[in-house]
Amino acid sequence: MLTDIKIAQQVQPKRIWQIAEGLGVQEEELEPYGRFKAKLNASLYQRISGRKDGKLILVTAINPTPAGEGKTTTSIGLGDALTKIGKKSVIALREPSLGPVFGIKGGATGGGYAQVLPMEDINLHFTGDFHAITSANNLLCAMLDNHIQQGNTLHIDPRRILIQRCMDMNDRQLRKIVCGLGGKASGVPREDSFCITVATEIMAIFCLAQNLNDLKQRLGKILVAYNTDGEPVYAHSLKVEGAMAALLKDAINPNLVQTLEGTPALIHGGPFANIAHGCNSIRATRYALKLGDYCVTEAGFGSDLGAEKFMNINCRLSGLKPDAVVLVATARALKYNGGVPKAETGKQNPAALQAGIENLGAHITGLKKYGVPVVVAINRFESDSEEELALIERYCREKGADFALSEVFAKGGAGGIDLAQKVCKAAEQKSDFHLLYPDNAPITEKIETVAKEIYGADGVTYTKQALRSLDSIRSLGGDHMPVCIAKTQYSLSDDPKLLGRPTGFHITIRDVKLSNGAGFAVAYAGNVLTMPGLPSRPAAEQIDVDENGTISGLF
Repeated sequence: MLTDIKIAQQVQPKRIWQIAEGLGVQEEELEPYGRFKAKLNASLYQRISGRKDGKLILVTAINPTPAGEGKTTTSIGLGDALTKIGKKSVIALREPSLGPVFGIKGGATGGGYAQVLPMEDINLHFTGDFHAITSANNLLCAMLDNHIQQGNTLHIDPRRILIQRCMDMNDRQLRKIVCGLGGKASGVPREDSFCITVATEIMAIFCLAQNLNDLKQRLGKILVAYNTDGEPVYAHSLKVEGAMAALLKDAINPNLVQTLEGTPALIHGGPFANIAHGCNSIRATRYALKLGDYCVTEAGFGSDLGAEKFMNINCRLSGLKPDAVVLVATARALKYNGGVPKAETGKQNPAALQAGIENLGAHITGLKKYGVPVVVAINRFESDSEEELALIERYCREKGADFALSEVFAKGGAGGIDLAQKVCKAAEQKSDFHLLYPDNAPITEKIETVAKEIYGADGVTYTKQALRSLDSIRSLGGDHMPVCIAKTQYSLSDDPKLLGRPTGFHITIRDVKLSNGAGFAVAYAGNVLTMPGLPSRPAAEQIDVDENGTISGLF
């Protein structure tokens, strides 16, 4: 069986100017990065901004197993399938982080015969967007520490610094550090920490910013520290937002690439799907909506995390409205939710599937609360039995959800034609899209609404630290912001061991932090690592490059 990278390397992609030409992009609106990738500049959007938007299709999933279930593969395959049935589709996806690429999760360019190209470039440095974000974040940190060193006229309290340095790599050694050692010339000693680049507030801002001016204003609003009187200190106080925006001026433009079958794809931005909103940039989605009849985008993890944030954060702050939602489900994920160990989910086990299928029902019910049509994509694996697939189809009928078998991994766009046709039908239905809570609701009410309506919790418990943080956020005027709940992706609850469709549980919020520039509050339900570590056998051990520059082992 061919690996993903071998399949990708057998395809001769079109030159990027050919892909752009097919979208009606003019030469001066394209900024090439070699032969197969490019950026679309702001002049393009200025020209096409008056066009009617295409249909917006959101791809999400049930609660995943640790192995992942093919949501990105389904998104790419659906885009190719829409093209095959004569629709002008443009895919909008997140960029992969180097941490998962070299760790355990892998990249984010799809799989099998539903991939984006050039997959090696996209999974590694790509066009340098993440490096630019890393530099902008670390410039802010450097300016803050330099301000303290040079006299500290803002009276910043070194014990109450909120901003973290970052790097786009899994490195647990940097979770907690002491910096500024070595004497007076080396700075003021203090405790510090690193997070991975995709967990920074700057990444979230980058993906929510409408344009360069909006980006700069949001950067200035970042809450970086408190002074010795307990008053907030923002990035604007350090006069750094202009320089940070300058570092991001090229990165903010969406990246144009293509699928194995030549369907255009915009890949741009990639915030964590738990402590941030887990969606590609708003700019990429807006470009795709203007350039195609259909924009296929996805949100991270299951619908309880990614889709909820797409609706209540992304759509609220951008004005976007999905026309249909595709809910990816797999037999093996449902068996995992039925109590089967990860290593045994490939074995036939209809009883375990039946035990875990209520997880699918919970996601269908939750998504319908937004008033958008839902189509279940049953992502077929080779190990799936006909009995298991029939069971899932029967359950979808009982829940009143349309469904289609997806075989895009094995067949590319041809394996998703039924799914594409049903998605088109769903997108033509009258949508009653609405958000779960109003802007002016208190943060506690917003948290409780999501916990009860989407997770199925009986209620919410707050620690003393969380209550203190909520008081602080209210005093800073953050009560009007949407809430981003950070919790495990493996369960509808905040306990990864509670699989299926748990009942009789409470969500515990241990702390709440303000992402003032991004425009949302992050409520932490459990311990969410912002700097992951490498596994016992990192994927990096398998990756190599020969003397001709050909990469191997990248999935």
